[in-house]
Amino acid sequence: MSDIGDWFKSIPFITRYWFAGSILVPLIGKLGLISPVYLVLWPDAFINKFQIWRPISSTLYFPVGPGTGFLYLVNLYFLYQYSTRLETVIFYSILIFLGAFDGRPADYIFMLLFNWICIVITGLIMDMQIVLCFQLLMIPLIMSVLYVWAQLNRDTIVSFWFGTRFKACYLPWVILGFNYIIGGSIVNELIGNLVGHLYFFLMFKYPMDLGGRTLLSTPQFLYRFFPSRRGGVSGFGAPPPSRGHAADEQAGARAGRHNWGQGFQLGDN
Repeated sequence: MSDIGDWFKSIPFITRYWFAGSILVPLIGKLGLISPVYLVLWPDAFINKFQIWRPISSTLYFPVGPGTGFLYLVNLYFLYQYSTRLETVIFYSILIFLGAFDGRPADYIFMLLFNWICIVITGLIMDMQIVLCFQLLMIPLIMSVLYVWAQLNRDTIVSFWFGTRFKACYLPWVILGFNYIIGGSIVNELIGNLVGHLYFFLMFKYPMDLGGRTLLSTPQFLYRFFPSRRGGVSGFGAPPPSRGHAADEQAGARAGRHNWGQGFQLGDN
């Protein structure tokens, strides 16, 4: 038990509690301590009956059973792996996976909040329009985080099942197909990918690569509650000068501008 405790304590702070909640809430529903009816996102109950916990519980709850247990474990694994890799710098063999939020918990919490709010709004709209039953939000949020990690490490070669290898930027779409084959809903994965792309575009792509205005930034109050630690990624969220001229690009390179789209290998200069 001490080994499990040590492993749990080694998980980064935010990922640790998200991971624990994603185990505890399904367990509560499985044991019947709380009826799953009260854990899913139902617009009528949320809006008209003011059951304000539903957007949170539906993000952590997943119905675990003979037909869904494997899908649940796979997504729990994705949560642990890719949330940890975003929250910290991870070393695997000769690779360093970029932890864009290392030492910056406020920025990571803001990303989760932004993605979660977008997913909740999408779920409420889709369910109210009776497009489909969109009452469980665990998979979309996990996929949105995985998508952001894949874009920040887009040129890193990753391995998937059966020894397949490809660039990280394709990983969210490979997982979309994989989850669909093993019984997931393609809509859940698609919504997660789209929300992750929205965050990545507004926070990184538009201001940093396209030279646009900063449209998305972490509120200052989050920094007061979750101050940045020394050693984190510097200049996070600050758009660089416009890339319209070669001289600007060379000046940016000399200044050490970050390249968010690649992983790094040990020994590279």
